[in-house]
Amino acid sequence: MTQAAPSRIPVTLALAAAIAVPPPVLALEQIELKLPLLDTTFTIRLAELRDPRSLLAGASDLAEFDQATQGAIGQRMVELFNTPLPLQALDVARQVVPSPLAQQALLLLSSLGGVDGLPAEVSSDTVLQVLDRAAGQGALTMLGVLQAIPGHTATVDVGKGLFLLQRMNGQLRAATQLLEGETPATVDPALAGPGALAVRRDTLNLPVTYRPLPLEVVVIRPSQQASGRLVAISHGLWDGPESFEGWGRHLASHGYTVLLPRHPGSDRTQQQAMLSGKVPPPGPAELRLRPLDISALIDAAAAGQLGLPPGVNTGSVVVLGQSWGATTALQLAGARPSSQQLKQRCNDVRDPQRNLSWVLQCSFLDAIDQAALADPRVKAVVAVSPPMALLFDAETSPVFRGRVLLVSGSRDWVVPPGPEAIAPMARIARQAKQGHRLVLAGGGDHFNLGSPYDQGGGPLRGLLLCWVNGAFAAGPGVAPGVGAPALLPPDGWGDGVLSLTDVSGRLPSWNP
Repeated sequence: MTQAAPSRIPVTLALAAAIAVPPPVLALEQIELKLPLLDTTFTIRLAELRDPRSLLAGASDLAEFDQATQGAIGQRMVELFNTPLPLQALDVARQVVPSPLAQQALLLLSSLGGVDGLPAEVSSDTVLQVLDRAAGQGALTMLGVLQAIPGHTATVDVGKGLFLLQRMNGQLRAATQLLEGETPATVDPALAGPGALAVRRDTLNLPVTYRPLPLEVVVIRPSQQASGRLVAISHGLWDGPESFEGWGRHLASHGYTVLLPRHPGSDRTQQQAMLSGKVPPPGPAELRLRPLDISALIDAAAAGQLGLPPGVNTGSVVVLGQSWGATTALQLAGARPSSQQLKQRCNDVRDPQRNLSWVLQCSFLDAIDQAALADPRVKAVVAVSPPMALLFDAETSPVFRGRVLLVSGSRDWVVPPGPEAIAPMARIARQAKQGHRLVLAGGGDHFNLGSPYDQGGGPLRGLLLCWVNGAFAAGPGVAPGVGAPALLPPDGWGDGVLSLTDVSGRLPSWNP
């Protein structure tokens, strides 16, 4: 998942889900929306969507609604369904639909309904056949695609849609309950304010053996008087270093040298190429390649390849990450991905913990057994909104070599706090007090916890600086274990906009 705006999530995945049906035998004529409580259906006849006059003269429920409003909605509905889709839509579908990422999206969305008399299994070949059939009739439009679907009536169960929404709200409610009655951390200007050091920003390219092209790396560090302490930041899906350079700038102003790689297989450039139909979505191999990117940067810093001042300590590093980048940080800290839960739970669309991040997690199955890539130089991490519930063994819980601060937003519907943060951390807390912490950001979502370079570090700046300071100050004591010294003091690392609360002490009694 990503720091990028929600609108950047490819519409093609949802479009493909709507047409995931077996080979054509009939042309779809109508759509029925099953309405809960009223025990009735709302019909839409596709032939009436060709022009406003057809809809105004039609006999479907949508036509009657249009007539009752004297054609107020007809013009817009017809325009929506008849506007040509982007020219590259078919190329995009050919790249996206067969991917594991898209197959999980299709599985979730196809649970909302189907086409009468036909199997509900998703077939990528059939999706492409439908699109080819629609494209053969002229300009590719939403109406044309719908009419190329086999069968007579497509049913969308609104009640099942409400079930999905209620499940999502329940997964957010878990954080709200933990925050009730808790006092957020206050703001210490020494942590929230910029440091005294001037900062410089550089970009360089680092050749690596496991990728065809060099890694682009943003280096943010003090212009002078650097502490020699090294931090790396990993970005999320379809994002880039630019969304987290504010974190780096804040840390650099306090003496830290910060490295931000652009993961080329899952960054914004890859997304743009995918939406142009040139490449498929990120493959499962990226689960392994991303930690390798961070380790390669540490290697390069140790070898003097990044132009850093002498004295940088590469034997003790802190890694920060958001979304998929947070999962990367957890891998480097020692969490071993496992196929166990992916095989058991990925196809269960009614699993109470299922959430949007499972679309990404379940796409990793083919590479999961090669993704244990702990780096002993990574002594502590901050994982902001990590997709993690399925990736690590539920019975044994992640075994971390590095100390972990997990941060989750109370309004994060992409990686919701209930199943993806609270439940995993509760399992760890039940086993032993290892020194890991969970901080909930009241009002935080999946997109508002980062910071561009010019925005001062964002709402987590004090928390990040405090944890990084504590990790380096602890020396050998930074290792997790019973009785490990606290890296996070009781107060001072809060924010003036979002409430930040350490709920770690409430987790042993939590019943997920």
